[in-house]
Amino acid sequence: MVADACHSLGGSYHGRPVGTLADLSVFSLHPVKHITTGEGGFISTDNLELSHRMRVFRNHGITTDHHQRSEDGSWFYEMADLGYNYRLTDFQCALGICQLQKLPAWIEKRQLIARRYNEVFHKLNTVMPLGLQHNISHAYHLYVIRLQLPMLDIDRKSFYLHLRQQGVGVNVHYIPVHLHRFYRKRFGTKPGLCPVAEAAYLEILSLPIFPGLTESEANQVIDAVSSIATDHAI
Repeated sequence: MVADACHSLGGSYHGRPVGTLADLSVFSLHPVKHITTGEGGFISTDNLELSHRMRVFRNHGITTDHHQRSEDGSWFYEMADLGYNYRLTDFQCALGICQLQKLPAWIEKRQLIARRYNEVFHKLNTVMPLGLQHNISHAYHLYVIRLQLPMLDIDRKSFYLHLRQQGVGVNVHYIPVHLHRFYRKRFGTKPGLCPVAEAAYLEILSLPIFPGLTESEANQVIDAVSSIATDHAI
């Protein structure tokens, strides 16, 4: 099983860290993720065969790298399979490893902000934080609220613009994949194919959440969301 774990680094399920829940877990190191190397990513696995195949694949399909040849005192190498240059540079790896050491504290700060948001937003009838199952430690790459539009006299776009006008860096994540132009043209997908995802997309907003967010800034977000939700409640 292959898991897309790009948003969940630092999370866990039933006490098991994300990255140990599948045969292969794929992580992103894009600048907006929990830790970054500028770009790129990594894959975790406890399967030695899969690990070897990935190392070969990321290195042009060559069975050894220069470190191994140096240790063996050998010059010989050959391309044994199809592969590409998917190697992270050494200084990118150094940056990622340094940040990895700080990850627990950063996750704790994200969770603290999320708890503060939840305390307030659970009291609003017009805004719903996303549910959290038991036995899960959420990494909070994003903090998403779902607007209860039937109880508001404005739509998601207007709510978004009101927040922007109050200096809140709100965003929308994400357009459903099947509604992107490429998939519509290539595979003939269209609205109505995934009605649950489409309905959710029209009602969700992502609020600022990152380790450097101050208590004052978090309160600014809370006050802005609360005032808009209250002023436009039906």
